[in-house]
Amino acid sequence: MIKTTDMLLEELSSYGNPKAKLSRMVKQGKYFQVTKGLYETDKNVPGYLLAGSIYGPSYISFEYALSYHGLIPEAVYTITCATFEKRKKKKYETSFGSFTYRDIPSAAFPLELKLVQEGDYFYRIAQSEKALCDKLYTMQPVPNTKILAVLLAENLRIEESELLKLDADKVAFLSERYRSTNTKKLATLLRRMQK
Repeated sequence: MIKTTDMLLEELSSYGNPKAKLSRMVKQGKYFQVTKGLYETDKNVPGYLLAGSIYGPSYISFEYALSYHGLIPEAVYTITCATFEKRKKKKYETSFGSFTYRDIPSAAFPLELKLVQEGDYFYRIAQSEKALCDKLYTMQPVPNTKILAVLLAENLRIEESELLKLDADKVAFLSERYRSTNTKKLATLLRRMQK
């Protein structure tokens, strides 16, 4: 279970020196520091379950979500997350894994997310369409849909059969919130492909 320093100091308030007690408990392996001010009780917990607590508000997206949904063939080891209005990319290297956080437009942020529960943990992850829009938003604008199709197939290695499973209307709705050339072109491309 994830806990903040304040939560733990409150729990240990009956001790003469709660900070020293916490320090000893970390050395004994009862708590594992994730980042400054954040601890986990289970050293084997998968990193993606902690992503939203490390830096937020955020949700899992980009390459990690594309891999999770089976859109890209590669396994992704860095847990990639979307934030908004943070103005700069953040990276955390922890004993639970590597985490990166980058902005998307605030109008798009709350849309098309799935809340997943695993045991006592909850995490938010972008739906397929949203993860792809997030990824394309961060890439250089492409001049036309033909080049976008090449980029999707060769750079991101997304199979045409996977693109055909995406909801073109959802992508069109999302693309209005990004105000991004790439997401608009994706909506056009999907509509053409699915005719």
